[in-house]
Amino acid sequence: MKYFWIQLVLIVGSVSLALMFIRNWDQAKTRAWKRIAFSVFVLVNVYAVLRPTDVTWLAHQLGVGRGTDLVLYVMVLAMGFLTLNTFLRFRSLEKKITDLARTVALSEGARHNDERLGPDAVRQTAAPVEPEAPATEPADSVKA
Repeated sequence: MKYFWIQLVLIVGSVSLALMFIRNWDQAKTRAWKRIAFSVFVLVNVYAVLRPTDVTWLAHQLGVGRGTDLVLYVMVLAMGFLTLNTFLRFRSLEKKITDLARTVALSEGARHNDERLGPDAVRQTAAPVEPEAPATEPADSVKA
């Protein structure tokens, strides 16, 4: 009962995160393994809040002095993963935006040329048509 209030606050916080994640499930467009990992994270978090001595025992088994140190190390790794994941997602979005901007610029340039020169002039300069060679008969095959 001594730690009831802090446990209550931490569990409510974990459950709130889980509910926000589930509520925005379709919008997040997360992969299945991320969903599973987040669900496991919430369950482990609730367990660690309810049974802190088990976290200390696990820390001792892994060679870490205290359970809070183990939790800190795991959170540092999780933060690194989230940072890398966000960086890769932003880089992918920047590439898509660049490709989209190039496509829009090319189509706007073509439209501007159509308006300025007319569609026929643009087609003639874009794909010049080679003149056809006249059909000639060989000199040996003269018909009588």
